[in-house]
Amino acid sequence: MGALRQGSETFAWGWHNMFGKERCEAILKDVLLRLKAADEAQVTVFSSEAGLTRFACNYIHQNTFERDGKVMVRVVLGKRIGHASTNRVDEEGLNRLVERAFQIAKLSEEDPDFGGLPEPQSVSLIDSFRLSTERYTPEKKALAIGELIKKAKSKGFVASGAFETGLREIGIANSKGVFLYHPVTVADFSTVVMSDDSSGFANRSSIDVHDLDVPSLAQRAIEKTELSRHPIEVSPGDYPVVLEENAVETLVSFLGFIGFNGMAVREGRSFLVENQGSQVANPSINIWDNGSDRRGLVRPFDFEGVPKQRVELISKGVAVGAVWDSYNSRLAKVKNTGHALPSTSSYGPVPLNMFMGAGDCPKSDLAKGIKRGIWVTRFHYTNLLHQKKTLITGMTRDGTFLIENGVITRGVKNFRFTNSILSALNNVEALSTEATSFIDSWGSICVPAARLSSFTFSGKTDF
Repeated sequence: MGALRQGSETFAWGWHNMFGKERCEAILKDVLLRLKAADEAQVTVFSSEAGLTRFACNYIHQNTFERDGKVMVRVVLGKRIGHASTNRVDEEGLNRLVERAFQIAKLSEEDPDFGGLPEPQSVSLIDSFRLSTERYTPEKKALAIGELIKKAKSKGFVASGAFETGLREIGIANSKGVFLYHPVTVADFSTVVMSDDSSGFANRSSIDVHDLDVPSLAQRAIEKTELSRHPIEVSPGDYPVVLEENAVETLVSFLGFIGFNGMAVREGRSFLVENQGSQVANPSINIWDNGSDRRGLVRPFDFEGVPKQRVELISKGVAVGAVWDSYNSRLAKVKNTGHALPSTSSYGPVPLNMFMGAGDCPKSDLAKGIKRGIWVTRFHYTNLLHQKKTLITGMTRDGTFLIENGVITRGVKNFRFTNSILSALNNVEALSTEATSFIDSWGSICVPAARLSSFTFSGKTDF
């Protein structure tokens, strides 16, 4: 059912997404009726439209517009559960979807721990649709990208990246009376600008395209490329560092997935098992999850239709708790916080709308007081080494600099790092006054930049 258009075609911009509220609700009702023979059933409808302009080698090489939709069902027969999904929403497609779900349920083993689908609860819906984003045309993106390319060329640099605006909607209904719909717009811009021996990166997301300030992002990437020319080699070791927002985002998002996941807590795989209620980070660190905050990808309810609660994860450096879905909260005998993923996921509940509190230091002042240290733009190729120890490894990328006597002086060759996330958060000395949002396929994260007293670089690279 999805459609893909390419080229310079002018679109009739407006409320023209794949389903829309009326059609989405009609599909929910239709499929629930087809599932009436089940003991319990849930229907989830996803729909999206995305206008994406890509550029590489100082050239816009692709402009696409895509609309797509998906219907997922969960059928419960006693303790047997069947999942099925389809992109076909015509009569035959929905008939096959329902038939397949019943067949899978009948052939599945019983899950003795399944306690039923959630009952309906009151949900406060959040206005997260921005007409300015939904109507942002390919021509406007091309003009913004063209200015970046012009500036990059004037320096002898090469710019690449992507500029995307779109709309996502979700509808959920179950046989117990849950019936919800929510749309959200999304805008994202990212670029890497390169010379023959350096690179610079900039990225930001928002529900409103006008929050991105693409010219400033472009200028930042170009300046990083220029400043990091002819990088020097610096020995690995422990250094005081400034981590920009992209780097902090990597640490916090990893911690959310491996540490604040209720299933990981219940199974004894999270650091919270031994540390809940303990000081695990600097007292300046506050991290929480809130699906209703418009700075991120607004999701007022989870993938079971349960209202998302604001959950304190770390408060003044103290580990407070985790997020939960209906399945794991029932087994752990704790409150469901509304953090279920799609029913086919095996990851357990994950905080998808994380925020880290900002501080009182302007970002431009974070390097002050560092005699010799490293400024990091972002991390790349980051992987988990030890879950309970929150130990990860990865590499710096696209703008790594030497700090001398409180000032960035020149570019350095990239490092490999090996560090505990909690150790890094415990070493935080200052946080920037502003936080930046990043949105991905399922959620978002909003974090400030940070100065750390020590960070371990375990290896070096040749570039």
